[in-house]
Amino acid sequence: MICTGRTSTSGTLRSDYDRSETIEETAALVDELGGTGIAVPVDHLDTTQVKALAERVERDHGRLDILVNDIWGGEVLKGGPADWDRPIWEHDLDAGLRILRLAIDTHVITSHHLLPLLVERPGGLVVEVTDGTTAYNAQRYRISVFYDLAKVAVNRLAFSQGHELAPLGATAVAITPGWLRSEMMLEAFRTTEAGWREAVGVAAPPDFAHSESPRYVGRAVAALAADPDRARWNGGSVDSGALAREYGFTDVDGTQPDIWPIITAASPPIGT
Repeated sequence: MICTGRTSTSGTLRSDYDRSETIEETAALVDELGGTGIAVPVDHLDTTQVKALAERVERDHGRLDILVNDIWGGEVLKGGPADWDRPIWEHDLDAGLRILRLAIDTHVITSHHLLPLLVERPGGLVVEVTDGTTAYNAQRYRISVFYDLAKVAVNRLAFSQGHELAPLGATAVAITPGWLRSEMMLEAFRTTEAGWREAVGVAAPPDFAHSESPRYVGRAVAALAADPDRARWNGGSVDSGALAREYGFTDVDGTQPDIWPIITAASPPIGT
């Protein structure tokens, strides 16, 4: 498994988050789980670097079977709750355009260079990771014009790529995790993965009880990849909880978190 990103022990690139986690640590996790992790520093906004990545994949591996496009980077730029629901003219334009570049351009650049390897033989899978399903986002305003557009666009990218990939025997699906216990989220609630349950209702809201580890959406991708009939999902949009119900996998603690029905009930569509 090739793990790409900007923050590396090589120090050649840094993400907008400027966090301590590295792609080498991610590759090591792959090794611990029985795979082979390969860390490759890449800025996915730089088409030259992504083209070089594609050439390396072809040279070293000969093909690409699965592309998981989980590039983001806009958490700091979108601001906190005090910045949400403000009109477009009150937002910093440069920050907003940066959100779109990080969320949309990166995905398109990556697909442009890597999909030729994926379609060389039938059976390839592209997973576009976003926030909110197509149905949910279509009826609800998401934080700001920039964030809203970013999240809708990635779902649509899976749809359009699915249209282009289907004749070649490949599949594209958009997946949204639920309330993800990322390192940033755990820090925001002053807790850890080992003790996050104690934070529920104290430092974290009650619904944090329905959060999920990053492994959960990873298992969703693995379940899709193992499904010989995965083409039934082509062009579609689905959340990790729904895939857990479909395929029977669980999170690392044996549970099946499913927060989207809760979020949907708490956020009625615009105009209702």
